[in-house]
Amino acid sequence: MPTRDISISDVVLRDGLQLVDTVLMPETKMQIFDMLYAAGVRSFDVTSFVPPARFPQYADAVELVAHGRSKPDVFLSAFAPNPKGAERAVAAGVDSVSFVVSASVSHNLANVRNTPTEQMEAAKAVKISMASAERPAQLVLAIASAFGCSIEGAVDPESVFRLAEQARDIGADEICISDTVGYASPRQVKDIVAGVRSAAGADIPLRIHLHDTTGTGMACAYAALEVGITRFDAALGGLGGCPFAPGASGNISTEDLVYMMETSGQRTGIDLETLLIATHALHTFLPNDPMPSHIFTSGIPKAYGMRT
Repeated sequence: MPTRDISISDVVLRDGLQLVDTVLMPETKMQIFDMLYAAGVRSFDVTSFVPPARFPQYADAVELVAHGRSKPDVFLSAFAPNPKGAERAVAAGVDSVSFVVSASVSHNLANVRNTPTEQMEAAKAVKISMASAERPAQLVLAIASAFGCSIEGAVDPESVFRLAEQARDIGADEICISDTVGYASPRQVKDIVAGVRSAAGADIPLRIHLHDTTGTGMACAYAALEVGITRFDAALGGLGGCPFAPGASGNISTEDLVYMMETSGQRTGIDLETLLIATHALHTFLPNDPMPSHIFTSGIPKAYGMRT
């Protein structure tokens, strides 16, 4: 396999904190951000622009974006469930807005209280409004439950491909194929990626967002790499999960993904030892929340430093 530059967007400050009971102070989140930055992370899914009264974990969204903007050479994305949230995110200064449409009708209704059709219309409105913003941002259309749903079970791949085609039609800048509940298999990843490419065309970049509920997250990441995906989401410590997808566990961990990519001859630009320092700090901030990261548990193998 040829050596490629792998872009890893750390999502711990957004997705990683969705199921955490402890509401972290803004200063603590900024410290985590700075430690990730020191390790070489340059792409961040930094927060969610959701109603603060319902989701106090993200009441500091504007502060976090401002802090991120103070660093050179960073790409900041934020989640928005609706046009109002997207407008707030763009006004705060993000580079992209992650707007979710689920391939599962049940999950879409639970997550954003819309049908997939209604949510795609909202995404279209967001894209139009972004074009006239003072500081334009990109639209990342995230197709949730692309590999299965803990409410409905199996998801028809054709529903994923239709959403990818619609994402292309509304002018999405990127498509994120999301395994919201962590049900994907490596073969399924290859099949879905191929179908999304065919439906959306070769011009729209694809990224993949994986969870590790069934223990196949890293195998799925490697399968995605084999079919040309170079943009990945991952969370420090392997934290995460969707509050509207029962049974979903954490994201694949940033540490494990960096280890696998670097030992497979790929370039991430992230220093694993410095990254692990950030994981240990995160653990001190959230001592009651398990860190599913294998590298956090085992430590960095000695042979890692001897690789060529």
